[in-house]
Amino acid sequence: MSASEQKALAAAAALDFVESGMILGLGSGSTAELFVAQLGEALASGALEQIQGVPTSENTAALAREVGVPLIPVDQASRIDLTVDGADEVDGRFRLIKGGGGCLLREKIIANASDLMVVVVDETKLVSDLGAFPLPVEVDPFAFTITAKKVFDALRAAGVKNPDINLRRKGDGLDPFLTDGGNYILDCACGRLPDADDAAEYLSEIPGVVEHGLFIDLARVLIVGEDGGARVMEL
Repeated sequence: MSASEQKALAAAAALDFVESGMILGLGSGSTAELFVAQLGEALASGALEQIQGVPTSENTAALAREVGVPLIPVDQASRIDLTVDGADEVDGRFRLIKGGGGCLLREKIIANASDLMVVVVDETKLVSDLGAFPLPVEVDPFAFTITAKKVFDALRAAGVKNPDINLRRKGDGLDPFLTDGGNYILDCACGRLPDADDAAEYLSEIPGVVEHGLFIDLARVLIVGEDGGARVMEL
């Protein structure tokens, strides 16, 4: 079974956590987009009603409108009952690396505001130690080279032997990639994060770091698409 098929199974299983009348945080990325599409189908069939979505990216918002998921501005949400989102890596403690698509700031804001975060992934995203996927760190463009040096020092202090930090660029390879909020992203190749908790703490203390892609103590349910089905795990 392909990774895409596994993602679709995980996204479908996440619908079991959705109830009519909920306000949902809608994540970003390929697996989250599959969930949004399936949510639209459930609304069209009448299986779910009175759902309102809060998107974590402009791309997710566009998809939600296309498939018929009603959206509300985040500042009009009285609460966020449930967020469904993907991840670039997940370890055994449900700690995540996110931000491969550049939406980590809004994703973390919505996840933190939600009563429950459900993470949907294919089995290739499961790891014993975080860090093989380059850790995204969103930074203010002002003096970003100074910030990058501080990020390097913070990762070294967290036990990363030789972090390789690169400014993410657009597809042309010339201009910096800009997040929906107008910030830059530093992709930090660590190989392995010996202590993800320490890394998260040190990065959060750096002026100029807007947010980092380590999601600690946010996910409570993990759904893994596997050959032939989806495995649901809860902390």
